[in-house]
Amino acid sequence: MTTMRMALGITGALAIAPATAPPTTPPGTDAAPEPITVELLTPRSAFTDGVAIGIDVTLDGELAHELDIADPTHTVVARITVQPGAMFPWHTHPGPVIVNVTEGELDYVQADDCVERNYPTGTAFVDPGRSNVHTASNPGDGVTVLIATFFEVPAEGPMTITEGFDTPTCDVEVGMSH
Repeated sequence: MTTMRMALGITGALAIAPATAPPTTPPGTDAAPEPITVELLTPRSAFTDGVAIGIDVTLDGELAHELDIADPTHTVVARITVQPGAMFPWHTHPGPVIVNVTEGELDYVQADDCVERNYPTGTAFVDPGRSNVHTASNPGDGVTVLIATFFEVPAEGPMTITEGFDTPTCDVEVGMSH
């Protein structure tokens, strides 16, 4: 299996830089790691069987957000490493993303309600994608590591969309709930 890496610039647009190995810091230098890195663990994969997925997401007692995924093809799994203080730009995804927090913690904010939701190690959440604009940040002192399974990604092109929507007016800062 080929491993690809991408770097995500937190200033706005995605900067995609495929490579074959994790980024390394040369001995004797103090170069800081990229704020957010995305390592694809699988290629974009298609189900060979007929598969449909239904997910109901209920946040903080709100009405359930129903996600009917009639054709989840293409899927991809990624390991996302977020350095302390790093924040994703406002963005969305073509389809839903199931996120497992395997190390550290993540503060996740949806643009439609501006509520900060904290997910520590050992928790998971569903990002509905499909125009659900959001941001997330690492409020902790150590790295945050996420394993994300993306559904309905295009066969080629970005898995993250950072343009084509109104910029949210939420006043979001890293770690504002801590």
